[in-house]
Amino acid sequence: MINQELFFEPKISASHIEEAYEALYRQMKSDDVGYYKLPEGEIVSKIDSFCKKDEVKDIKKIAVIGIGGSSLGTRAVDTLLMHTKHRNEKELLFFENVDPIEIENVIKNIVFDETLFIVISKSGSTIETTSHLKYILNYFDIEIGDEKFRSHFVTITDRGSPLDKFSEKFGLECFHIPLNVGGRFSVFSAVGLLPLSLLGYDIKEILSGAKEIRDSFFEKKENPLVQKAHYYVSHSSYLPINVLFSYASAFRAFNDWYVQLWGESLGKVNKRGENCGLTPIGIIGSIDQHSFLQLLIEGPRDKTVTMIKVKDFQKDLKIPHISLKFLESTDFINGHTFNELINAQCDATMQSILDQGISVDLIEIDRLHEKSVGYMIFYYELLTSLCGYFLGIDTYDQPGVELGKRILKEKFAK
Repeated sequence: MINQELFFEPKISASHIEEAYEALYRQMKSDDVGYYKLPEGEIVSKIDSFCKKDEVKDIKKIAVIGIGGSSLGTRAVDTLLMHTKHRNEKELLFFENVDPIEIENVIKNIVFDETLFIVISKSGSTIETTSHLKYILNYFDIEIGDEKFRSHFVTITDRGSPLDKFSEKFGLECFHIPLNVGGRFSVFSAVGLLPLSLLGYDIKEILSGAKEIRDSFFEKKENPLVQKAHYYVSHSSYLPINVLFSYASAFRAFNDWYVQLWGESLGKVNKRGENCGLTPIGIIGSIDQHSFLQLLIEGPRDKTVTMIKVKDFQKDLKIPHISLKFLESTDFINGHTFNELINAQCDATMQSILDQGISVDLIEIDRLHEKSVGYMIFYYELLTSLCGYFLGIDTYDQPGVELGKRILKEKFAK
């Protein structure tokens, strides 16, 4: 389903590989880090029951009100899978940024009676989310607590949070995020599974892919994954940047999710008081062959590169046998499929990067479907946990983000 190949020499001993497996196993067994347990799918039955309600089945638009980990994972999975047969006709909308132009552009296309609003905040008091909620309620003149309110809003939050208490007070259906699951690791909780199920995706298959890589890892069968994390961290003093070069436009939102996952998880002060981390950059092939590739080839040698390649796009679009006057030099591609072209470009680009002595690894996906996407999401969550372990940091907190929130509150209190 998914193959991985490292084009660099991972210098890590067998004993250090074993220690990394054991470190993440201890995290899982301690119950301090809950994302490891999410592939068990304990929330699935509640989601299934909710989605079968008549008033829910008739919904035409799903509006996710959330930011960061509350939205990026859902957007990533939907973008990767929207070409598949399981995706229904429901429109997925997001209220994320507090950019007034964006808010206006989204809300003007909403018919309230056709829309289910999913309010997501782990803390239950995210300022962007609560501000959007207030604006939507006012815009549509909704009375809090009435039937219209209860039938068109659902919440996802921590048990006991302010949003949970609000939901209980006013009769809203509320799904709970496990307390030991951070927002950026929450895509396999109700945060991602509820909207994805409403869109028609087989969430059990998504979880099956996540469980496959998780179980394989804890059976100690994923040495290349450990080797890759160790290489990134052991070379981070002079190779601090990882470029995710994804050869499919469908990966654009996945790249955004990866940037948050790595940035927020790995940019930390370690136990020795040192600022450390790995800087994530997500780009798309073949588009960025005409922009960022120049920097990779002739720019500073401070990057590692991960190539993602989809072997079968399940689309048989061919370049016609047409010869255009003065453009005959491009005729060599006539008769070939676009699938062949983009993968040949991926191979050629990867070789050009390798020829410069740059560290590269390849993730090759047979095709995009629920199971492979679940696998990929969990693969990157494991990779992040491994990098955090090797960096000697707390992968799961975000003190820098909390500092900014505190300063914002103080600013408006003046």
